[in-house]
Formats: sequence, structure tokens, C-alpha cells
Amino acid sequence: QVQLVESGGGLVRPGGSLRLSCVGSGFNFDYYSLGWVRQAPGKEREAVSNIDNLDQSTYHTDSVKGRFTISRDDAKSTVYLEMTNLQPEDTGIYYCAADLGPAKWLLRPSEYDYWGQGTQVTVSS
Repeated sequence: QVQLVESGGGLVRPGGSLRLSCVGSGFNFDYYSLGWVRQAPGKEREAVSNIDNLDQSTYHTDSVKGRFTISRDDAKSTVYLEMTNLQPEDTGIYYCAADLGPAKWLLRPSEYDYWGQGTQVTVSS
């Protein structure tokens, strides 16, 4: 049974930081590129970042470049999203997702094969 389980969300003030983690099981983790997708209230899902399974190249949406870092530890079947200088517009549910094979661009949400249940991130003063 494929599972992706996110953790690390919460409430943070503007300018603060959070680190999200996602543990995968039930599939060959290192065969998959991994990413984070977020959904703000009343909006469609938005691709945030993803990391390639072969050379660990990373891709980010413009609004998070310089603030968010994605990384992976295949030995632990875990992908991380380090978020700094968080702003209210970063608020939303953050989903971890997996796409079979390499990814040499920012993946669209429709390209992912597996999804986690999501973790809430709220940025508010």
C-alpha cells in the first residue's frame, strides 16, 4: 500500500520558518521524483517545488525562489521542504507527491502519481 505521510505544518508569524517532512512507503522511493504542492483556501492546487530522483536537481515556483529549499534522503524515504521568510500568501494545505521517473521541470499537479493527505501551514500575525 502506497503511503506518503506529511508532518511539520503549523501556525507561524510572517517572517518565520517551518520544515515540512514527508515519509514514503509501499513503493520504490528512489525511482520517483518528489514534490510539494499547496492549496490555498478557494484556490486551485499550485506546484511549489520538486526534486529529481537521479541528480537531485530542484525546481521551484517563482514566488518561493530564494525562500524554500527542497531536499530528499532516499535512505530514509523522506523528502523535506525548508521554508523561510514565510508570508501570509504561503498559507494553505501542503501536499507531498511522487512522480515516477526523472523530472527536469516544475511538475504540474496533474503529473503526480501518488499524494499524501496534506499538512496545514498558516502564516498569520
